[in-house]
Amino acid sequence: MNTATVQGPKIVSQEEWLAARKELLAKEKKLTRDRDALAAERRKLPWVRVEKNYVFDSPNGKKTLAELFDGRSQLMIYHFMFGPDWEAGCPSCSIVGDHIGPSVTHLANRDVTLVAVSRAPLSQMEAFKNRMGWRFKWYSSFGSDFNRDYNVSFTKDEVASQKMYYNYKVQFFPREEAPGASVFHKDADGNIFHTYSTYGRGLESVMGVYNWLDLAPKGRDEQDQKPHPMAWVRHHDRYESNYFADTAESPKSAAAGHNCCSSRS
Repeated sequence: MNTATVQGPKIVSQEEWLAARKELLAKEKKLTRDRDALAAERRKLPWVRVEKNYVFDSPNGKKTLAELFDGRSQLMIYHFMFGPDWEAGCPSCSIVGDHIGPSVTHLANRDVTLVAVSRAPLSQMEAFKNRMGWRFKWYSSFGSDFNRDYNVSFTKDEVASQKMYYNYKVQFFPREEAPGASVFHKDADGNIFHTYSTYGRGLESVMGVYNWLDLAPKGRDEQDQKPHPMAWVRHHDRYESNYFADTAESPKSAAAGHNCCSSRS
C-alpha cells in the first residue's frame, strides 16, 4: 500500500474552491446524462436466441441455463476467472465477488437474477466460496461450451500464440480464463435470448471500490503497479493490514453490546 501523501496540491480560498467545484459539477451532470443515454442505447440492442441447451453443475445437481433464471425473466452472469487447475479464484474477480452478494436481493426484487459462472469444478469453487464467506449462487460450466461460446475461456494454443477473441476483437490476454458479464432474457414461452455482454474495463461499473477510489485525492493510484494496474488487488483475507470496517469491535463483542438482555440495559 502506497501511503505517500499528495504532493503540491493547489490551495485556494473557499470561494475559489466552490467556483471550481461548480464547474466540475456541470461536467459530472453531463456525464450522468450521457451515461443514461448510453444505457438506453444498450437496451435497444438486438437480441440473439440461445439455441444451445447449456447445463451447469450446482450444489443441488445439474441446472440448465433456463433454470438459472430462478423464476425471473432477466439473468445476469458474471464470468468469474477460475480455471479447472487453479487453486483459487482470480483476485480481481474476487473484488467483483465481494460486490455481488449485497446486490443479489435488491436485483431479485427488480426481476433480475445475478449469479457467477466459472469453468473450475464445483468442489474447488465451493471450497473457495466458503473461504471468502460468499453466499451468492455460483455455478460450474466445467465440460460445457458455455465459457468458450461467450469468449471468456481460451486454449493453451491460443495463449501461446497470443491470439484469442476477447472483447470483440482478436488480441492477447495473458490467461486461459478472462472476466466478463453476460445478460439474458427469458420470454413467457421459455425462449432465452442473449442481450448483452461486456468485458475488460466494461466491468468497472460494477466495482464499487473503483467508484470510491475515483473520488479520492490520489485516485486509483495504479500508475506504478506491475505487470498490470490491478496488481495491488488481493483476496480480501490476504491483505497484510487485515483491516475491516470496524476495528474497535469484533462480531462477538458487538453482538454482546447490543444484546437486549445485557446487564447494562
